[in-house]
Amino acid sequence: MKNAFVFPGQGSQFVGMGKELAESFSSAREVFEEIDNTLNQNLFHIMTCGPEYELTMTINAQPALMAVSMAVVRVLEKDFGISLKDKATFVAGHSLGEYSAACAAGVFSLADTARLLRTRGDAMQKAVPLGVGGMAAVLGLSYKDVNALVEACEDNNSICVAANDNSDGQVVLSGHMAAIDKAVEIASEFGAKRCVKLPVSAPFHSPLMQPAAEVMARAFMNVQANPAQIPLIANVLATPITNEKEIIKHLVEQVTGSVRWRETLEYMHNQNITDIYELGAGKVLSGMIKRGYKDINTASACTPAEVEELAKNL
Repeated sequence: MKNAFVFPGQGSQFVGMGKELAESFSSAREVFEEIDNTLNQNLFHIMTCGPEYELTMTINAQPALMAVSMAVVRVLEKDFGISLKDKATFVAGHSLGEYSAACAAGVFSLADTARLLRTRGDAMQKAVPLGVGGMAAVLGLSYKDVNALVEACEDNNSICVAANDNSDGQVVLSGHMAAIDKAVEIASEFGAKRCVKLPVSAPFHSPLMQPAAEVMARAFMNVQANPAQIPLIANVLATPITNEKEIIKHLVEQVTGSVRWRETLEYMHNQNITDIYELGAGKVLSGMIKRGYKDINTASACTPAEVEELAKNL
């Protein structure tokens, strides 16, 4: 048996996440309290009580999702005596989830990870004025086949890139709103089943995020980083790394670069990973794994019952 642990990204958040964990485990409450104190904000109240629009704001969603993921990790460690470094062959995270993975692997402290994600969320939101950029999910086209659509939507005034290669038949585009609107309009001509705009406030993982990448490069200068105790599969590489300087370099590149998630899962599969567990809110990543790899066991862990079940399996 070879295990990997993956961590969700933006879009997996929901009002109420982390509430049951905090009620059941003091170790989870400690995580939420430390993050609240670090950010000087009652983020846990927003996570558990809403309002939803406030939780969905990038500046809140990013540290909030990391908080739930790390609460699960802490409960496994403190309450069930399970250390990820003893059980994991790899860790990986989708977009902001890569920060959760790095924290779980011991690269950054919990407080520094919260500060980094608060900075990242703020910088990504400010990089492009509201309404200038957007994102759209293309269903029914492979990463290779979507390139023709991308080229048709780009021109001298509009950027359009494949931002997330999530799975066979699901690629997310990012760029100027004019290009995204055009993609939605003409995608069927290129063989797509559907192309739908996403409810996001900025064109993440596109060259338009360069100002945010520069902010993050500066932010990492103020952070203590350690080698990863578990090999981390970087979004922009789809291969594992442990050197902390390399991890930081690729986290900066990730702001404007593509999330190579399909290749990340493919790499794990080729390395004979038998079980992949999603730690944190939602079931987006475990759903992708179930659809793409019938021979890999997968489960998500967010509630006390799910964490207890995971602990039994480990």
